[in-house]
Amino acid sequence: MSSKCVMKQVGLLAGLLASSFFLTATLASAADATHKSAAEANAARKNWSAHNSEYYKRTWGIDIAGVKLISSNYMLEFRYRVLDPNKAKILGDKSVKAYLKDEASGVTLSVPTLEKVGEVRQAGKAEANHVYFMVFGNPSKIVKPGNRVSIVVGKFRADGIIVQ
Repeated sequence: MSSKCVMKQVGLLAGLLASSFFLTATLASAADATHKSAAEANAARKNWSAHNSEYYKRTWGIDIAGVKLISSNYMLEFRYRVLDPNKAKILGDKSVKAYLKDEASGVTLSVPTLEKVGEVRQAGKAEANHVYFMVFGNPSKIVKPGNRVSIVVGKFRADGIIVQ
């Protein structure tokens, strides 16, 4: 084997080794950024909760558990615990339309209505210390984890909830 051929192979090997170090550093940096953004989202969620929790408890008689993506991200579930059934009754009134608005895109999503079931939301007289839910369609998967959304049901409005 000629010395030129050996030098080319050594050069290729050195380049491969250097690129693997670069790739490893890049992947580690990306993993660190993902970890930081998850930590930042958790901190923002806690800040939202601490800031707004008392308002919703006093004004609407509920404790908001959050909004999370379900059904392979094609739906969003809003959960809340009723503390005062009289204050929270608007949330269980099916005659009042409910919708979710994505703050980033401005898209408004509604509660789907199934033929035999009706709206995919719990309705009727609320009971204290029970957890209730509403499901909103997300057909184009526009709303993603980390997005901020608003839930609107008649006069009730909860802004800035971070999607889990």
